[in-house]
Amino acid sequence: MKIPVYWDERQLLHDPQAELSDGRLVPYAESPARARAVLEVLTASARMEIRAPEPLDEALLHRVHDAGYIALLRGAWADWLKEGCSGDALAGCWPVRGRRDVKLTRVQARLGAACFDAGTPITAHTLAAVEAAAAIGVSAAGAVAQGAGLAFGLCRPPGHHAGRDYMGGYCYLNNAALAAERLLAGGLQRVAVLDVDYHHGNGTQDVFYARPDVFFASIHSDPSTDFPYYWGRVDETGAGPGLGTTLNLPLPRGTQWAGYAPALETALRAIKGFAPQALVISYGADTFEEDPISRFELKTSDYQRMGAAIAELNLPMAVVMEGGYCIGALGANTLTFLEGLAQL
Repeated sequence: MKIPVYWDERQLLHDPQAELSDGRLVPYAESPARARAVLEVLTASARMEIRAPEPLDEALLHRVHDAGYIALLRGAWADWLKEGCSGDALAGCWPVRGRRDVKLTRVQARLGAACFDAGTPITAHTLAAVEAAAAIGVSAAGAVAQGAGLAFGLCRPPGHHAGRDYMGGYCYLNNAALAAERLLAGGLQRVAVLDVDYHHGNGTQDVFYARPDVFFASIHSDPSTDFPYYWGRVDETGAGPGLGTTLNLPLPRGTQWAGYAPALETALRAIKGFAPQALVISYGADTFEEDPISRFELKTSDYQRMGAAIAELNLPMAVVMEGGYCIGALGANTLTFLEGLAQL
């Protein structure tokens, strides 16, 4: 049986000019070419079936994201132009913790309050792209809810850094969290999210941190050296009813498969202990040895091993695309991972 792959061309419309990195304006790394590279390889595979997503469920969107934040995303570009600004809409002022809760009118201020970095601008077409990506994540989960053993959401922009009321790290809406909520809305009682992106999925963690029905496990680069810096340490284990449902497994730069595999085994053992009825995977190929902005050293063949190990959980799986910036290898790495999951 073919693996359903959800895709929407509108995701290519999001094309910011630049991002601020290490004090310099550099070309935007999360480019449309990333998605095109994956789509080209998956379309050529006889094992994949490209599908259009269902329309985004508005009620589900509001189960994950704050209404005021959704309104900001939907109105930011128009407000940016109304205020006479040019270029991509990007904040230049960010409040520190403990700021006064005041009414903000300028779009610069509202963007600053809802963003934690200088790499997540809004363009004329960002809203269309992020809502399409969210619909794709939900549709992949919907396919699983309807009996598919495995479905892939080719989401772009990614989503795992987006929290309930904030954006960051190229992420605006949290596709993985929306996928998990779709599975719960379909009648499941317990869902796990496994994040294997190089960077910690802080947004997903935040959304479910106090929830007992979603287990979140993340294998990522040590936040003492890598983005997003403020989240992802081993002592972050959940809160309140969700205490014990978060597992962070940070690894050092330079990690190869020999060091990655034991962390994956730990995560899978914890997920199995939670006894979920389905699994959402935040898949990032920025763990690849040639990735230009990340520092793990996994090889293409390692993604098959990773997928095969996860498949041993014997759970229905919805996969959503997160990072991965070595465009030349991104398609092959993604296909290899999916084949490992499907045990092909």
